[in-house]
Amino acid sequence: MKITKILVALSFLFAVSSANAGELTVTGSMETTYNTQGGNTTGNPLGTDRELKFSGSTELDSGITVSVMQDTNDNLGYGDNKITFGNVGGLVDIYVGADGSPVDAIDDVTPSAYEEAWGSGAGTLNDIGDNAGQMGIGLKVALPYLGTLDAKYIPKIDSTENADNSASRDANADVGSGESYSLKTNLADLPGLSAAEGAMLTLGYGTQEVTNLLNTSDSHDLTAAINYNIANFKIGIQKKMHNEGQVGATDTVDEIRYHDMAIGIAYQVNDALAVSFNRYESRRHDNTTINETQEIDAFNIGYTMGGMTIGFQEASTDNAGWVLAAEDDSRTLGVSVAF
Repeated sequence: MKITKILVALSFLFAVSSANAGELTVTGSMETTYNTQGGNTTGNPLGTDRELKFSGSTELDSGITVSVMQDTNDNLGYGDNKITFGNVGGLVDIYVGADGSPVDAIDDVTPSAYEEAWGSGAGTLNDIGDNAGQMGIGLKVALPYLGTLDAKYIPKIDSTENADNSASRDANADVGSGESYSLKTNLADLPGLSAAEGAMLTLGYGTQEVTNLLNTSDSHDLTAAINYNIANFKIGIQKKMHNEGQVGATDTVDEIRYHDMAIGIAYQVNDALAVSFNRYESRRHDNTTINETQEIDAFNIGYTMGGMTIGFQEASTDNAGWVLAAEDDSRTLGVSVAF
């Protein structure tokens, strides 16, 4: 589905509106971690992460809101950016930029007290959401009963974030376009399912034209997750499929596929303390090698004090990198502060 024409037509609804004075805010976060890798040389276990985000917003006379975002990378250099026109026609939000993708945002939505099972470096991840960081145009809309639909179209997946009044031209000339979609549905909002209060269904699909060569196929991502909250417990399960596509100019090249499953069970001990068990299984289908099922088990603790979070993860991996009996364990202690 190509949404470009729809978005261009809707853009005329706000092209001539005047704006009221807006505001600019700066937020950010910093994290320091101590990470050790079982069976590997750790070296210096200390690491840091830092990010700044600049956000601005205003409102047009028509009631349409306009918000902009610019963040930084770990070196405080240029990161991603996005401009969003909200409440267009009283129905949809339209955005342009490179701040993630709908599928990347839901790559693992199972509950955790600190990190995903793979989030602290245990095992090998071949994840969904390859369209993250690509410059594209998208929309968000609230659908009756079904919930929030987020759709994004990338004219060319060449990983180039253009400045204004410029185009990427022949950057990564062999690649094509990409699309990404997600849908989040509160199951209790569906007719006849009022008893499902606390259950959330999340669906996602993405595709990339990884090459324009003949006799090749596109890359595909597909995911579905159900999360359920009851009292102090959160339980979730998610299935994911990632297809690498065919990048060779022949129809006999095998497509490498990954079928993964994530499970999370979290318990909120009190307002500050949470614990969780997370499991991640990854099955690779590659006819050129032996494929073992990679299994990651992780125990997480999270303690929050205002804007500061202290997290701990103990993770163990069997058949790391889909190799029989290979191990890749990790232990991480992290302290993060948001401001």
